[in-house]
Amino acid sequence: MKHETLMLQGLFASCLLVCTLVLGAMLTVRPIPTQPAGTDAAHALVASTNSCGASDRGAACPLPRG
Repeated sequence: MKHETLMLQGLFASCLLVCTLVLGAMLTVRPIPTQPAGTDAAHALVASTNSCGASDRGAACPLPRG
């Protein structure tokens, strides 16, 4: 009986440690800033994909270089 109690206490301690570490990681994470959708690169990408006539035939449109 004592062996099972020690095993359960060890499992509880390890689960508590893992939960604490995960919660700490979630609370201290810093979000990565992203570019807003209204940038020139986004406009060029939308314009190039909308003007491609190959999508009507099922082919992929080439991306602009630059």
